[in-house]
Amino acid sequence: MINKYKRLFKGEQDEGHFWPSFTDLLTAILLCFVLIFIVMMVIKSFQIEEMKRTIDQIMGVRVNLIEDLNEEFGGTGIEIDEQTGAMIFETDILFEFDEAELKPEGFSFLDEFVPAYLDILLKGGYEEYISEIIIEGHADNVGSYLYNLELSQERAFSVAEYVLSEDFPYQNIQDHLKEKLTVNGRSYTDGRTDEEGNYSAEASRRVEFKFRLKDQEILEATRELLEGN
Repeated sequence: MINKYKRLFKGEQDEGHFWPSFTDLLTAILLCFVLIFIVMMVIKSFQIEEMKRTIDQIMGVRVNLIEDLNEEFGGTGIEIDEQTGAMIFETDILFEFDEAELKPEGFSFLDEFVPAYLDILLKGGYEEYISEIIIEGHADNVGSYLYNLELSQERAFSVAEYVLSEDFPYQNIQDHLKEKLTVNGRSYTDGRTDEEGNYSAEASRRVEFKFRLKDQEILEATRELLEGN
């Protein structure tokens, strides 16, 4: 009987040694998880800050570009969108009413404007950030959507066709332009208003030169997400 109780007592002692050891193991594992979590959070924090710096750098390119465009074209009568950097001029400069063939004055205007514009976008240290250069035609709302879509596309194409032709006096920039150029027509979907907020057919008839930064939409969405956090 005594031996039986000795064995029972020894078993309880062994069991008592087992549970503290198991608890220590669980504590150690938990600490490891906590340390891993802390390290991951620190790494994530550095990554987020790096992403923010990269985004700020790329988005800052737009600000610098717009400043350079204003410096070059301010006071010339060409409107510059301060948010997008779009260069906007009414089609009367380039085309007769309801026509898509360039006027003689239109050729002269493009001979002066396009080289100066591309000097900034492609030779001012911005080229690596530019994914597209867009020539975009717009029409007024007189007539059907499809009619104005065709007219706006033909006008944008006429501009691109001349700039890329053998008649254009600055052919050295054509290869650079071909790599990035897109031509669009928008019909009357993006009409403009006058100073009083009323629809203006004259202002709506226009051609725009626009640029698009690489991964612009993704960067803007990422920035909003990061700022939301």
